Amino acid sequence: MEQIIGRITEQKLLSQLLQSPDAELLAIYGRRRVGKTFLIRNAYEKQLVFEFSGMHNASLKKQLSLFGQAMSKTTGLPISDPTTWIQAFDQLAAWLTPKIKKQKKVVFIDEFPWLHTPRSGFREAFEHFWNMWASKQKNLIVVICGSAAAWMIKNIVNNRGGLHNRVTRKIRLLPFNLMETEAFLKSRHVQLDRYQIIQLYMVMGGVPQYLKMINRGESITQTIEHICFSKDGFLKDEFNNLFLSLFNNAHEHIAVIKALAKKGNGLTRNEIIQQCKLKTGGGTTQLLDELRESGFIEPYIPFGKNSKNRLYKLIDEYSLFYVKFIQNEKNNGPNSGFLFANSPSWISWSGIAFENICLKHVYQLKVALGISAVLSQHYVWRTPKTENNHETGAQIDLIIDRNDHCMNICEIKFSKTQYEITQKYSMELQNKLHQFQNHSQTHKTLFLTLITTYGIKNISQYQGQIPCHLSMDALFN
Repeated sequence: MEQIIGRITEQKLLSQLLQSPDAELLAIYGRRRVGKTFLIRNAYEKQLVFEFSGMHNASLKKQLSLFGQAMSKTTGLPISDPTTWIQAFDQLAAWLTPKIKKQKKVVFIDEFPWLHTPRSGFREAFEHFWNMWASKQKNLIVVICGSAAAWMIKNIVNNRGGLHNRVTRKIRLLPFNLMETEAFLKSRHVQLDRYQIIQLYMVMGGVPQYLKMINRGESITQTIEHICFSKDGFLKDEFNNLFLSLFNNAHEHIAVIKALAKKGNGLTRNEIIQQCKLKTGGGTTQLLDELRESGFIEPYIPFGKNSKNRLYKLIDEYSLFYVKFIQNEKNNGPNSGFLFANSPSWISWSGIAFENICLKHVYQLKVALGISAVLSQHYVWRTPKTENNHETGAQIDLIIDRNDHCMNICEIKFSKTQYEITQKYSMELQNKLHQFQNHSQTHKTLFLTLITTYGIKNISQYQGQIPCHLSMDALFN
C-alpha cells in the first residue's frame, strides 16, 4: 500500500466502517485530481473486491460494456455485457454473495455521476440494488465517488427519492492544506523551503495530482515555467478541461470564475449576475452552490452585515493564477514564468493569493495565537471612501471575532524578506482601527495582528501598536 499523506480524519472514518456491524454506503466527493480514488484504493487495499468507474460522455452501451469488462477481470470468468443496469447489479449481487459471508468487503464505484446518463436508468437501478439487497448485507461497504461535487450532494447526499437518508457516511475531500502539502513533497523527496512551498501553493493549491508534476532540484520559478507555460505544460490547458468535466453549461461557471478573478475583494450575488449576464432566480443560486461545493469559491459575510450582503471570493489558487497569467496568449511564450516573477502584476497577484491562503488556514492562525479553544467567527471588512465625513475608505483582510470579548484585526502582507513597517503604514493601520471602531461601534478589545512571510524587521518599535504578529510558519501548524 502506498503511503497516505494527511487525511487523518478521513482515514479514521474509513477504518471505523470496517468495524461497523451494518452495511455502509459511503459517498465521497471533491474536485478532480484531489486524491479520492487514491484514498479509497489504499485505505481499503485488502478489502476491495470490485471496482468500476464511469466514463465521461460515454453512451449507455459503452458504460455497460465497461461494467462487463470489470466483472470479467474481477471474477476471472467470461461475463457477457449486461444490457441494463438492473441486470448489471444483479450480476454483481450474485457474485458478491459468497464473498461477504465471513468478512467485510468493499465495492467501489468511481465517477458515479458520469454513469447516470439521460434515460440510462442507472441511478434508479443502483437505488434498487442498495435498498433491496446491499443494505441488508452487514459485511458490505459500498463506496460511491464523484468529482461533480454538487451533483453528488443534490442527487445522492440530499436525495429525495429512493436514496433518501440511505447514505450512511460522507466525505468531502479537500485539497491538502500547507502542512499536508509540505509532507507530500517531502515524501516525494522534493526539497523546498516554506517560502517556496507557499509560492507553489499560490499557483496550484494543494491538489495532489498537480503537486506530482514538480521535479526535484527545480526552483519554484522553473517549476511554474514548465508546468504552466511550456508547450506541453500539465496546467496550461487544465482550466477548461476541469470545468467541462464537472459541470453542465460550464461556460457560465467559467464566466463567474473569471469575474471573481478580477475582483480580489469579492463580488455580491447581484454583482455576479450583472457582470456575467446571468438570470436571477434559482439557476444562479444552484450555479454558485455548485462552485462552492466543488471548492472553487467561498461566500464570506462582511462584518456587521447579514447573509444578503455576502461576498463571493475565488479561493481556488489554480483558477486565479490561470485567469491572471496563463490564459493570455501573449504570456505563453518561452520563459514566461521567469519574466513574470518580478512584474507589478505578479506582485499584486501574490498579495491576493497569500491573503486567500490565510483565509483558508484560519484554524492554524488561531492555534498560533493560542485561541483555538475560544469560540469565534471570522469575517472580512470593507468600507468605501465617503465624501461627507472625509474618510479615505479602509479594508481589513481578516477579523477573528472572539467570544472572550476580543477581536484580532489581521493585516496580511506577502514579502520576500522580513517586512519593515514604515511610519506611513503605521498611520494607515491606526486609521483602519479608527474607522472600524467608528463603523462597528464595538466595545471589544481590538488586537492588531500582522501576518507576514518572514516576520517583522522592526517590530520592537511597534510592540505597543501591534501586540500580535505571526510569520508563515504559523500556517503550517
